Amino acid sequence: MDDFVPVIFGILAIAVCVAMIAGIWKVFVKAGQPGWGCLVPIYNLILLLGMAGKPTWWIVLFLIPLVSLVAAVLVSIEIAKKFGQGTGYGLGLAFLPMFFFPMLGFGSAQYQGAKPA
Repeated sequence: MDDFVPVIFGILAIAVCVAMIAGIWKVFVKAGQPGWGCLVPIYNLILLLGMAGKPTWWIVLFLIPLVSLVAAVLVSIEIAKKFGQGTGYGLGLAFLPMFFFPMLGFGSAQYQGAKPA
């Protein structure tokens, strides 16, 4: 029985990862961005900053310890607002993304920000 515990946790971890990727993919598509963009490092951050209405140079903020945490929270709150959600939902996106991104992506919330050109 003890040999199966790591397998069970591994399967759960994969399931959570798949659900989170699918949720973020749906959020990107709802915002008019390419869904596959969530899989590409740096590019996904550029797309998230665009969805939040933040300038691209904010990428630099994500390279600074502690400042990156504040920037991530601010971007998450702005993304939540663009989907008609409140600050609490934005904090959920920042600190519990494995639950809140799938809820946002598969839920009824619609992107209310400017569509990309």
